[in-house]
Amino acid sequence: MLEARLLRLDDQAHHHAHDHHQLVMSVAGRAAFEVDGRGGEVCRMRACLVPGDARHEFAGVGDNRMLILDLDEQGTPAEDLELLGRLFETPRYPELDADFHNLLSYAGAELARYGSDPMLARSLGGILLRALYLRLFGEAQRRPVSSLDIERLDSYIQGNLSRRISVAELAQVACLSPSHFHAQFKDSLGLTPHQYLLKTRLDRAARLLRESEQPLVRIAEECGFSSQSALTTAMRRYLGLTPKRLRGADMTSLPHD
Repeated sequence: MLEARLLRLDDQAHHHAHDHHQLVMSVAGRAAFEVDGRGGEVCRMRACLVPGDARHEFAGVGDNRMLILDLDEQGTPAEDLELLGRLFETPRYPELDADFHNLLSYAGAELARYGSDPMLARSLGGILLRALYLRLFGEAQRRPVSSLDIERLDSYIQGNLSRRISVAELAQVACLSPSHFHAQFKDSLGLTPHQYLLKTRLDRAARLLRESEQPLVRIAEECGFSSQSALTTAMRRYLGLTPKRLRGADMTSLPHD
């Protein structure tokens, strides 16, 4: 059994368990999750895999729209049981690349228009599930071994995040031409250098908003945004909420039994 639905999660924390697996993805906005004690967040850049019977807690953060797949192994063909077993072996918060974003946006729009058609919902859900499985377990096996020193690159990015960082500059750090660097980087991480830089800037800005009292203009400078309004625009576009809403939301304080 596979069911796909669009749902807004309210700001109130909920906790429960059910006997079916669940994949939660964000079409817009974000939500806080904790699955068997493992906390994380669902946003445009991350999904959440909830194994069946896992105790989980969740709460929406501001305006949001989640695409949720409910998956019951009963009646599932044998060839798909292995897929579900690997995907839901443990709670996960997989990162989503730009191509998956496009697929998710399309699925969300079709469900919003024709969500009452169960065959369409099952088909779209199956495509999303398979695409995520390939990213986690299939694609990595086919990728060539990368010579990139990701830890060195990440350290360089973190140390220079407050200023503009060009792809040519990162390519120089990796001792590659810009074109070869761009291709190897996307093969290794599933994101272009520009997408990875933006994600890193937004991740740090979100952490500073939640954990510090620094003014927004200072956070924007520290994270490499040209202005306070540029940071606000990027957060609204890619995370689905404003810095003010994020600062007022405690993403880690879900209640426990």
